Amino acid sequence: MTAFIGLFLLFSNFVFAQELYFPRNIAAAYKNETRSPDGKPGKYYWQNTGNYAIDFRVDTEKKIIYGKETIQYQNNSPDALKTLVLRFVNNVHKPTSPRASKVSPEFLSEGLKLKSLSVNGEKYEVNSEEWDTVFELKLNKPLQAKSTSEVKMEWEFPLSQESGREGIIDENTFFCAYAYPRISVYDDYNGWDRLPHNGRQEFYNDFNNYKVSITAPKNFVVYATGIFQNPEEVLQPAILEKFRKSLTSNQIIHVATEEEVQNHKITAQNDFNTWKFTAENISDFTFGLSSSYIWDASSVLLDSKRVSTQAAYKAGTPDFEKYVEWKNYSIKYFSTQWPGFEYPFPTMTAFQGFADMEYPMMVNDTAIPDNFADSRQTVDHEIAHMYFPFMMGTNETRYAFMDEGWATAFEYLIGEAENGKEFNDEMFTDFRVKRYTNDTSAEEDQPIISMSSQLSGMGYGSNAYIKPALAYLALKDMLGDKLFKNTLHYYMNLWKGKHPTPWDFFNSFNAGSAQNLNWLWQNWFFSNHYIDLKITSAKISGKKAKFYVNNVGGFAIPFDVEITYEDGTTFKKHFTPEVWKNGSTFKTTIPVKQKVSWVKIDGGIFMDFTPEDNIFKN
Repeated sequence: MTAFIGLFLLFSNFVFAQELYFPRNIAAAYKNETRSPDGKPGKYYWQNTGNYAIDFRVDTEKKIIYGKETIQYQNNSPDALKTLVLRFVNNVHKPTSPRASKVSPEFLSEGLKLKSLSVNGEKYEVNSEEWDTVFELKLNKPLQAKSTSEVKMEWEFPLSQESGREGIIDENTFFCAYAYPRISVYDDYNGWDRLPHNGRQEFYNDFNNYKVSITAPKNFVVYATGIFQNPEEVLQPAILEKFRKSLTSNQIIHVATEEEVQNHKITAQNDFNTWKFTAENISDFTFGLSSSYIWDASSVLLDSKRVSTQAAYKAGTPDFEKYVEWKNYSIKYFSTQWPGFEYPFPTMTAFQGFADMEYPMMVNDTAIPDNFADSRQTVDHEIAHMYFPFMMGTNETRYAFMDEGWATAFEYLIGEAENGKEFNDEMFTDFRVKRYTNDTSAEEDQPIISMSSQLSGMGYGSNAYIKPALAYLALKDMLGDKLFKNTLHYYMNLWKGKHPTPWDFFNSFNAGSAQNLNWLWQNWFFSNHYIDLKITSAKISGKKAKFYVNNVGGFAIPFDVEITYEDGTTFKKHFTPEVWKNGSTFKTTIPVKQKVSWVKIDGGIFMDFTPEDNIFKN
């Protein structure tokens, strides 16, 4: 009897899941039980991983990075891999590589020069001039299922002028993201990830362990993902003392001041210093170095650990002088409020550049000295990314809404705590929502579930950022804070350190909330809807006001009905997105206490496409 009930529930869940469109590859993963209709990883779920030992050497005169690495690659899949797909993102700088937009001549470079490659001791002759951002190596011997293989490579590549995400910032400062060839993801629903990087979409990587050394000339300070392992070997004693103090202090420590930098008082005065870092169970490793930046540091105490917070920047940059303070607040807020899930990593470092781009435990941000609110919002957004995608392992390349949408929603929530609701709503709508609302192109109304790699223009931005953020905030409004947070934690605990697809997200939220939310997923993620409500009729009789509201645009949004009486007083009643569960027309009757002057429906940050039809005057 118990087995029958369990089978019935599983079947019922699967039927609910099938209310949504399922691509064939995702459906196959459920059939193979690597994914489960109850939102959990399936009983046969697997993912591959690797241990990366990398030695970098940076020639700051020639602007070249040299490197060699050994990867212990664990093929945890049930498949023998006859090919090995390698990825080098910075080949996007090669003239022959596909790109999403026009670039300057300074952007272009020769790309990767591979000096050697071996797999399990067998050498392969590979012409790296043939490499794009992705290269598929045909193996002489397959990598067997459930086995570990050793991949070794030695390479070099020239740094280009900073593209936004990486490269030369100035003659003494470099941000070295994506600076090593890596093994692409092989997963249970796509096999090898062969999508090329085109400079716009972001990333999808395995969770790996990193042991890294970076050799640079004296006076260059290296900042990187992970835990700094040998500060006593590369820092002068006074700087070392201040750095160590920052690891346990709530105060902001000026580890390296402008005067100390200019007088070469920071690093050991060897010709070259080797900086060592480790990071575990992380999807990427990145680093920056500078001989001119100053260095601030502090730490923030959480329930289970202290997080080291650092910033490297040009002296006299007003907003970066606040960065460590802002980061401490952001990490504490995200850990205790929204999402209310402890910051997952031991460090968080900001490096001044031109990108506003996140990396595991690091950001490369543009200075915005004349707009602290905008600058701080950038900090909040990028730290939110430490959860999505760097803890959750989402496929940003295909489903950007699974990380950018959440980061944008958390950016809104923390912004209210920092700036108050009125200012925050105005800033959020001006910076985010109006761009979407005011653009009426067909691309804006493509379903959010559309693969991000197939979108362009503002359609990509809206589908990745604001539309999913509004969907998540609408869901929060409907479920209420307590249930929404519990459900979000249910999803995060199930899939942290793994690779959830959108359908895993939908199903885990259904299970965690104990509700079938497929109507809402269908409404927001699988439709061509937009935001547009309309009062179609209103009748005020005696002490009752009866209203009919039509959801012209289709999106299930929350809204307020605001009644203004003749004496100027007002009354508001809130309605959650659930009123749209059964259709696009909603009627309600609201008691009134005196003569009504006019009635307005207001979606707040859910900005209406035609606000002029949201008002009824009596």
